[in-house]
Amino acid sequence: MLSLSIASPSTIIFSPKPHIPIPKSSSSSAFNGVKIQTHIRVPPQRVSFSPSSSVVMMSKRLDEMKEIRTKTTEEINEEVVDLKGELLMLRLQKSARNEFKSSEFGRMRKRIARMLTVKRERELEEGINKRLSRKLDRQWKKSIVVRPPPSLKKLQEEEAAAEAEKSA
Repeated sequence: MLSLSIASPSTIIFSPKPHIPIPKSSSSSAFNGVKIQTHIRVPPQRVSFSPSSSVVMMSKRLDEMKEIRTKTTEEINEEVVDLKGELLMLRLQKSARNEFKSSEFGRMRKRIARMLTVKRERELEEGINKRLSRKLDRQWKKSIVVRPPPSLKKLQEEEAAAEAEKSA
């Protein structure tokens, strides 16, 4: 498709070839110039997905949700605290420029979100409104006892075993 429009005084612009110098005329006529633009429509690319890959991902997610729903609310709260501690450890590794898997950030955040979603579903079943839910959540967050995440505990145990091995 080709479109024409009147440009500013004494300029001619050809959009398809911008490397061509633009002639400037010094005559003062009533005609100001022409601007030519071409619009090319590109047909959208067809992308094919294998249906089996999305089905596998969906079933994994559903399996994970079923697993989370089998847990009690206290177990969910404990796992959320552990996962948030793991997330903190990942942030520390990133800031110290140590090796880490960047995909773990998203995986952990999504797992935390799924757990909190199940927790909220249970609150809705009990008839707890949004305002009371937030109040209970604040109380729960204040009651959390700070403890090292499981990965740090494991690392400390490995270091202690290595020191015991050296001394023996």
